[in-house]
Amino acid sequence: MTTPDGPPQQSGTSAPRGTAEAVASAVLAHPEVDRLDGGPFGAVASYLPGRRLLGVRVGGPGEPTRVAVVVRFGTPLPALAGALAERVRTVLGPVAVDVTFADVVLPVGAAGPG
Repeated sequence: MTTPDGPPQQSGTSAPRGTAEAVASAVLAHPEVDRLDGGPFGAVASYLPGRRLLGVRVGGPGEPTRVAVVVRFGTPLPALAGALAERVRTVLGPVAVDVTFADVVLPVGAAGPG
């Protein structure tokens, strides 16, 4: 997108620091979320002063907010997607939310397939 007074901008890639961090905190507080993830090619990210916050991309007008997470094995993913979307909406209000499950990890101490 191009603004009349400035260079081209990519919508939805930057958000106020507090907003993106609040969304990240809300998502990470879910007990089934292991960590945030950048998603495919690291595209799910917010650009903050001096760093990128991987795993959260707050959408601009008309765009969904995107979160990408690594979750613990055993949780039904459709239900978890709904729960994470609701956590995002508690921070941002009634917005569209896309949830990407980047990976699933076994609980600590669980044996892998053998």
